[in-house]
Amino acid sequence: MQASLLLRLWWRSLPALLGCWLAAGTAWAQPEPIKYGQIDKQDLTATPFVADSAAAAVVLCDFGRSRMRGKRDGLEVVFERVTRIKILKKSGYEEATVEIPLYHRDGNSEKVFNLRGFTYNLVNGNVEKTKLEASGAFIEKRTAHLQVQKFTLPNVREGSVIEYAYTLTSDFLFNFQDWTFQRDIPVRWSEYRSSIPTFYKYNILYQGIRPPDVNLMSVGSVSLLLDRTVQGGLGTGQSAGNMTLSATTEDHQWVLKNVPAFQPEPYMTTARDYTARLDFELTGEQWPDVPYRDLTGSWDKINERLLGMEDFGGRIGRVGFLQDQLQGLSTQYPDIKARAAAVRQVVMAAVRYDGHDRLYALEPLRKAFDAHRGSSADVNLLLLSALQQAGIAAHPLLLSTREHGRVNKEYPLLDRFNYVLALVPLADGKDLLVDATEPLLPCGVLPERCLNRVGRLVSKVPAQARWVDVVPGQRHVHFQQVHMTLDAQGGLSGKVHEEFGGYAASDARTELATQGEKKYLAGVRQRHEGWALPTLTLGQVDNPDKPLTLDYEFRQPVVGEPATGPLYLSPLSEFSSGQNPFRRESRAFAVDFGAAQDEILIVNLTLPEGYELAEMPKAAVVDLPREGGRFRYSVSNNLPGVVHLSSRLTLPNAVYPAEDYANLRELYRLLLARQSEKLAIQKKASR
Repeated sequence: MQASLLLRLWWRSLPALLGCWLAAGTAWAQPEPIKYGQIDKQDLTATPFVADSAAAAVVLCDFGRSRMRGKRDGLEVVFERVTRIKILKKSGYEEATVEIPLYHRDGNSEKVFNLRGFTYNLVNGNVEKTKLEASGAFIEKRTAHLQVQKFTLPNVREGSVIEYAYTLTSDFLFNFQDWTFQRDIPVRWSEYRSSIPTFYKYNILYQGIRPPDVNLMSVGSVSLLLDRTVQGGLGTGQSAGNMTLSATTEDHQWVLKNVPAFQPEPYMTTARDYTARLDFELTGEQWPDVPYRDLTGSWDKINERLLGMEDFGGRIGRVGFLQDQLQGLSTQYPDIKARAAAVRQVVMAAVRYDGHDRLYALEPLRKAFDAHRGSSADVNLLLLSALQQAGIAAHPLLLSTREHGRVNKEYPLLDRFNYVLALVPLADGKDLLVDATEPLLPCGVLPERCLNRVGRLVSKVPAQARWVDVVPGQRHVHFQQVHMTLDAQGGLSGKVHEEFGGYAASDARTELATQGEKKYLAGVRQRHEGWALPTLTLGQVDNPDKPLTLDYEFRQPVVGEPATGPLYLSPLSEFSSGQNPFRRESRAFAVDFGAAQDEILIVNLTLPEGYELAEMPKAAVVDLPREGGRFRYSVSNNLPGVVHLSSRLTLPNAVYPAEDYANLRELYRLLLARQSEKLAIQKKASR
C-alpha cells in the first residue's frame, strides 16, 4: 500500500509487532473513554478540537468492543458501541441519521439489541435531553442477504450533541466485527477493543498512514456457557451438555486520537481503500485436545464454492429462451471476437442493466429476461451463458468495482468481489473481457467503474483459474481543433471541431443520454458565456465504435469601445478546463485515473490584416519521471497572418503512486499557466 501503514498481525507473533505485552486483562481493564448518558456540559459550550474549520460535525468519541459468548450449541460475536458526535453546522445534520448493516445467510444472521440514543442541547444554560423513540428506528431490506437498521436522532440543531448506543450479535465468526477509525468528519477519539478466545486464530490487518496512538495487547480469560453438543467448533462431536468452557483470551486495545477527516480527492477509488481501519480474517481454530484446524480460505476453495452455488454457477447455461436469437451466429460470425460482439448485442437487447452491481443472480435469469431489467450479475451471467451457447469458450471473471474497493491477492476473501463478467480466451493467447451492461461502450471495453486493476478467473478446471490484469481497453481522449479569426476591433469568430474518444466518448454519450440533446448543447453554450453559438451539430451519437463529435460555429462581438492599441488575447483559455484537479499540497494515496489520458487542443488564429505578434511565446516540454507523462506547448507563425497554437497532455499510466503526486500537480499547473498565456497582437510597423 502506497504511503500507508499496513500491518498483518498474527496471534503468535503479536509481541514483536505490537511491542507491548501487559498484565492479564489490562487491555480490557482500561477505563472506558465514554459512558452512555453522561454528557460533559463542556462539549455543549466549548468548541471541540477540530483542525478543519470547514467541518460540519466532529466525533467526540467512538467506542466499540467485541467479544465472543456461547449461544446454544455454538458461539456468537457480541459487538457493543457508543458514539457521541457534536453538530457544528446545518450540513452536519446528516450525522443524526445512522445506518447499521445486518447480514443474514444460510441460517446465520446479525441482529441489533438495546438500541438507544439522545440528543443534547443547551437551553438557558441547562442541558436538555431528547430521547430516541422506537418510532424513529426501522429496518429496511436492501438485498436478499442484507437488511439495514436505520434511525434518526430527534431535535438536532447547530451545537447539538448526539449520542447513540447499541449491541449487535453476529453468527458470522469468520467475519469478526471490523472497525473504522477515520470518517469524512474529524474524530477526536476512536477506540476499539477485542477479546477473542485463543482457540480461534485471526489475522488482523491495520490500514492507515500513521500508527495507532494506543496499541496494547494482554492475556485475559472468559467462561463460555455452551448447550448440548458443540458441532464443528470442537470438531469432534463430544458431548458438552450445559457446560462452562473456560479459555484464555487475547485482548486488544487500539486508540487513534485527533484523526482528521478523510478528504476525497479527484481520481481515486473508494474511501475504504485509504481510511484508517482494522479488518479481521479467521484463519484457524485450536480447541483443547483437538488437532489444529486450518480455516484459511484459498482461491481454489472459492472457485469450487462459486461454481456450486445456485445463484452463481447454477445460473450459467440455462438460456434456452434466447435460442432463437442465438441460432446461426456461429456460422454467420466465424471470427470469435465478432461473434462475441454479436452475442453481446443480443443480450443487451434482451436485458437492460438496472444500475445495481452484484456478484450473484438472486433469481433465475429467465426472470430478468422477462422483466427486461436486471443487475450486473443478471446481465453478465446471461451473457456468459449465451456466449457458451453460441460455441464460445467463456469463463466468469470476478471483479471488485472502484466504489467497492481493491482486491488483495494475498487474502482469499469472496466478499471482496461484487461483480462478474465474461472472459473469452483468444487464439493469440490474449483475453477478451466482455461486459453487457453499457451499450455506449464497444465490445471488449469495460465500464470505467470496473477499472480496478485485477480480476479472478473462475474455471471448472481448477488449474486454469488465475489472476487477470484488468487493462483499460481504451484511453480517455479529448481532441479540440479551433479555427479562430480576430478582427481589428477585437471581435472573434470561427468554428470548432471536438472529438471525444475512448472513455471520454462513453462519458459524453452517457451525459447526452441522461440530459437529452437540447440540455446537453445548452451546457456547451453555457461554457462559452458571452459567445453566440448559432449552430451546434453532434455526430456519431449512436456508434460507440467511433468518437463522438461536436461541431459548432461561434462569434464573440466586441464589448465596449473597440481597442485602439495592441490587442490581447488568450486563445487557448476558452477551451481549457480552467482549474487544476490537484489542489492540495500533498496526497497520501495513489492517483488512479482508471485509464490513460490524452488531451489535445489546437488553435489556428487568423490575425487582422496588418497585425502581427508582438512577441513569440516560448515553447515548453515538461516530462514526468520514468516516462510517466508529457505536456507539450508550442506557438508558431509559419503562415503569414496565422498563429498556430498547440497544447497536448499525455498521461500513459492509469495509476500514479503517491510519490508522483507533486510532479503531477506541477505538470497541471504549468499546463494551465501556458493555456492562459496572453498573446500581444499589434499593428505592423509602417515601412
